[in-house]
Amino acid sequence: MTLSLAVPTPLEYFASLVHSDTDFALLEAAACLAQDEYPELDVQQVLGEVDQLLARLKQRVPRDAGSLQKLRALHQFFYRDLGFAGNVNHYYDPDNSFLNVILHTRRGIPISLAVLWLELAQGLGLAARGVGFPGHFMVKVNLPEGQVVMDPLDGQSLTREALAERLEPFRRRNGLMDEFEVPLGLYLQVSPPRDIIARMLHNLKEIHTSQEDWLRLIAVQDRLVVLMPQAWDEYRDRGLAHAELGHTGRALEDLETYLGNAQQGADMPAIAGRVAELRRAIS
Repeated sequence: MTLSLAVPTPLEYFASLVHSDTDFALLEAAACLAQDEYPELDVQQVLGEVDQLLARLKQRVPRDAGSLQKLRALHQFFYRDLGFAGNVNHYYDPDNSFLNVILHTRRGIPISLAVLWLELAQGLGLAARGVGFPGHFMVKVNLPEGQVVMDPLDGQSLTREALAERLEPFRRRNGLMDEFEVPLGLYLQVSPPRDIIARMLHNLKEIHTSQEDWLRLIAVQDRLVVLMPQAWDEYRDRGLAHAELGHTGRALEDLETYLGNAQQGADMPAIAGRVAELRRAIS
């Protein structure tokens, strides 16, 4: 009997973490995103560092502490003692999405800081969840005193008025004012772990696309396709990136998958034309 001892690739490892929504390992899935940029990364070491932070935090919190006391202790530990904050000077640096880097620089973007904050909050027993607020990821905590919505960049608690003010540019851009206005509460729904990982990947996608870094973009697209196998737009975007690099066969496979499965869209004729062009190139 021959035993297979093959080490899974980073993409296979990622696939094993996200194949089911049951017990979705958010922290581990987020941590392993950095393996494309840091191939030698030990994800378990990253998880161990977070466990150590949680152990330190628990030592500061009395066993009989209430939820509000726990939240205050977490705020002091995460933002003041450890110094986690937004990387305002280099906001579009891909490293802001990589937990192994953020744990050492203490700088990140809202969603990556939120993933770390949520792990500590939930480790304390707080009813904390992520919120896919437009343009700026948030976190919220349910307390006996009521619900608190916070900015993960600095831990600031936001009133309904402050949230509405932050939301107004998004509403205006999308024509959601007046009779089309959506209640604020709908923007504060819990973001499932799969959606959080997708949002982290889309942040990286936007950066690599703007820099025309097709190889890195394809690595991100590979993960998005694994994460959301019926998100046909992701096949299209991966196919277009492959085409930019001259990977004609892979480009055709992805673009034809898009054409064969996506609903009718404004770009369908253009993609069909691109497929025809690629086929002529190899005929």
